[in-house]
Amino acid sequence: MSARSHARHVVDQFGAQASAYVTSAVHAAGADLDRIGVLLRARPGAQVLDLGCGGGHVAFTAAAAGAAVTAYDLSAEMLAAVSAEASRRGLDRIETRQGGAETLPFPDAIFDAVLTRYSAHHWRDVPAALAEARRVLRPDGLLVVSDIVAPEDPLLDTHLQAVELLRDPSHVRDYRVSEWRALLEAAGFEPGAVMASRPRMDFASWIARMRTPEIHVAAIRALQAAAPAEVTAHFGIEADGSFLLDAALIEATPRLGR
Repeated sequence: MSARSHARHVVDQFGAQASAYVTSAVHAAGADLDRIGVLLRARPGAQVLDLGCGGGHVAFTAAAAGAAVTAYDLSAEMLAAVSAEASRRGLDRIETRQGGAETLPFPDAIFDAVLTRYSAHHWRDVPAALAEARRVLRPDGLLVVSDIVAPEDPLLDTHLQAVELLRDPSHVRDYRVSEWRALLEAAGFEPGAVMASRPRMDFASWIARMRTPEIHVAAIRALQAAAPAEVTAHFGIEADGSFLLDAALIEATPRLGR
């Protein structure tokens, strides 16, 4: 059996489920989307890149705030779903482009804001993607990274990565906030405000979105059942497998003089 590339894993996992991500309640709302709307309303007419747009919820929020948006994703099916939903909502300032986060087909310093939400944990090379984001961002621009993050405690971190990978073979890593700060600084950004949240994952819909095989579902449930008390308490693991995740929105600006 020939192995698939990581990019192929991502496309295969998300392409077939594009409509599920457009309609997902977990992805369609949240305080982080509200914050993105606030930030963009302070930048009237901004040119925005939604990097790894997925179901397009950042793009829809940005366009509703008055921005001109390029929704960018590896999956053609995701982009088609975003275009259809944008048309349905009457949002005519969203265009789509296909490609990977690590190589962006845009000129230098073209965007006022680069936004990414629930995407970076799938990127093969986060430093390369952040370097590209820094390149296409204007000197007075804004980067916003919103993603699931790993706890700083290695015990909790290991549990999270294990269940994430069992659920979704395209998962790479949920980074810790401390790791995000280091990655951003290395890419030439000044990390700023961090907004934390704890979204609840309904187990049935969480695995359904990824079409997780039953053998992997059983493995996740076995890990949950065997988890030490500290893990059960932190993630709030419920009887049906539902649990809490840690998420963070991190604002950053290009470091001057880089």
